[in-house]
Amino acid sequence: MQNTETRTIGIVMNGVTGRMGSNQHLKRSILPIIEQGGVPVGDDTVVMPDPILVGRNPAKLERLAEETGVDRWTTDVDAALSDPDNEIYFDAQITDLRHESVLHALDAGKHIYCEKPSALSTEHALELYDAAEDRGVVHGVVQDKLWLPGLQKLKRLIDSGYFGRILEVRGDFGYWVFRGDQVPAQRPSWNYREEDGGGIILDMFCHWRYVLDNLFGGVESVCSLGKTHLKKRWDESGEPYTCTAEDAAYAMFELAGGATAQFNSSWTTRVRRDDLLTIQVDGTEGSAVAGLRTCLMQPLGATPRPVWNPDVDNPHSFYDDWLPVPAQEDHQNAFKTQWELFLQHVARDEPFPWDLLEGAKGVQLAELGYDAWEQRTWLDVPALDRASARA
Repeated sequence: MQNTETRTIGIVMNGVTGRMGSNQHLKRSILPIIEQGGVPVGDDTVVMPDPILVGRNPAKLERLAEETGVDRWTTDVDAALSDPDNEIYFDAQITDLRHESVLHALDAGKHIYCEKPSALSTEHALELYDAAEDRGVVHGVVQDKLWLPGLQKLKRLIDSGYFGRILEVRGDFGYWVFRGDQVPAQRPSWNYREEDGGGIILDMFCHWRYVLDNLFGGVESVCSLGKTHLKKRWDESGEPYTCTAEDAAYAMFELAGGATAQFNSSWTTRVRRDDLLTIQVDGTEGSAVAGLRTCLMQPLGATPRPVWNPDVDNPHSFYDDWLPVPAQEDHQNAFKTQWELFLQHVARDEPFPWDLLEGAKGVQLAELGYDAWEQRTWLDVPALDRASARA
């Protein structure tokens, strides 16, 4: 039997005491990878992550370390970056801290993996990409929704030609985020302050960019409308504050190939649909609706012929006309799946196209979304390829 070498890679995990960093990246990704014995790379190597938890609050870090069994934590990010065994810098801080922090890690020669948005502006996002390319390091941006079981099933339908010609894509995302006065809010208060990098357009358009680009066709133009529906919320200390960022966005996108996409994104809606995110795709030969884990299909040959009659209750159950798309593989946590791919990329330069340039494309769409809202118009989305980014 061939001997297997274990390669330990230290990961500086900055901002890991926050909701996303703690739950999705540490507890549901890095720790399960450690528990499973690492990530195989080829036939002879296993990559084992060795996280060091970094943040500004030592009490939170100590509690998280005790809870998870992670031995290493520090409030001194420079000390963590100076350790040559720490090869990767991961950033899950609030967005307005990311640009400077990632540049600092690049100066220390670290590979980069970070949450989206990668920056607050396209200019800064491209600066990160250029800096990473100049230093010759590996870099990536979280694009987790590509590995959701529901979207994986949807992609299988697309790749099989099931839809025929895709006509339209409709996404509906959101849920009610409590104001924080009577019921604690499920999201941090900075999400609702523009001055702190908040806003649902910046948060969600980055997702919609990579979902549309990778599944349905490149985004060619955008129009959008943002709204701050709730003007007042209460922060983590129970203090009221004025909301300066939008909590809902309504957008349309024109895609390469002729399809149209529309996405509603809202933290002020109450859910009456199959999931917190649903994406319906209609094509000439069939339709499908994907949620986070499930996907339902309705081919042309099984499409009912509705009759419009508002004078009587409709006797037809349209939900019964859809067939589940079966799972043909085991699906892991989407964040964990991308972490494994990134670790393989660091260890042996395995393909990893979801880099800082792809992150910049998401920031670009968000920035254009704000501009389209302000100008009340459609805006073209300029190509952002490697040549133009480096020009």
